[in-house]
Amino acid sequence: MSTCFLHPLPPFHTTTTTLKPFNPIPNHRNFHPIYSLKTPSNTTTSNPLTTLTNILWPKTLPPQLLISTVRTIWNSTWQLMMSQLAPSDPTTGSYSRPSSQFRANPNQLSRQNSKTNLHLYVGLPCPWAHRTLIVRALKGLEEPVPVSVATPGVDGLWVFGGQGRDNANGCRTLKQVYKLREGGYDGRSTVPMLWDVGRKEVVCNESYDIIQLLNSGLNDLAKNPGLDLEPPSLKARIDEWNRVIYPNVNNGVYRCGFAQTQEAYDAAVSDLFNTLDMLDDHLEGSRYLCGDSLTLADICCFTTLIRFDLVYNVMFKCTKKKVVEYSNLHGYMRDIYQ
Repeated sequence: MSTCFLHPLPPFHTTTTTLKPFNPIPNHRNFHPIYSLKTPSNTTTSNPLTTLTNILWPKTLPPQLLISTVRTIWNSTWQLMMSQLAPSDPTTGSYSRPSSQFRANPNQLSRQNSKTNLHLYVGLPCPWAHRTLIVRALKGLEEPVPVSVATPGVDGLWVFGGQGRDNANGCRTLKQVYKLREGGYDGRSTVPMLWDVGRKEVVCNESYDIIQLLNSGLNDLAKNPGLDLEPPSLKARIDEWNRVIYPNVNNGVYRCGFAQTQEAYDAAVSDLFNTLDMLDDHLEGSRYLCGDSLTLADICCFTTLIRFDLVYNVMFKCTKKKVVEYSNLHGYMRDIYQ
């Protein structure tokens, strides 16, 4: 994986709004209004980086790793994303996300008979990896599916903190792990990645495939096998929401941040905030996207929303409005978090 950083983005004209007083959340959520998820309402100042760290990364993750990486993580992450994840269409300047190279399906593990040899590689800043950690925790798969946490290195590679090596293969970088597979690998070394320890093979590096595998492919190992985040009765609605949320919200924030022309940026901003407006309206009368049941669609939406005000609004030029200004959407995000 080569490191090739893009030139600074052009100074696009952005739109901002004055933060309005926050109105109480609708009664069906039963929360008192707060601005920060972790900061008491009477606190006047806080460190945004500390706040975001507390929100995104639960206490079950190694505290020494958080302490050692939080100071440099966002600058390094930006460089990593610009080198690996920000290709643009040369004709329009629009961001184009590369496809994942290793896809999977919920039946793959049973065919491989390798359920007890799985290892999950994640990066803490990554919303795509965050969704895998959430599903893993909800299903009670922490023991059968151990984790190695990578952090962005100064050279644009994902590297391992703590003792400096990953927990499954003893590698120093994620690129080295990918290269262990039969035939090697010289493509993009991305997180999340599900690894077969016994076969030394990449099972999957597409986040949605991984959360589907964790949801339904490992129930004989899960502590919460009865929890189904993609029940057959809601599958069509979940897919419908994903077709809206993925391009306009999950990927939409990157389309804004990585746009190379004013036209591409304007289009991305319009798609993003029109979708957020629609979600806010929908959540006026629905606890979750598909009614009263938490689904994979909610988890995918949540990992973008939780980063929005402190990361995407600032670093990715998504400045038109903050999630805290959407009473229903903000309440929905807090509901999932709590």
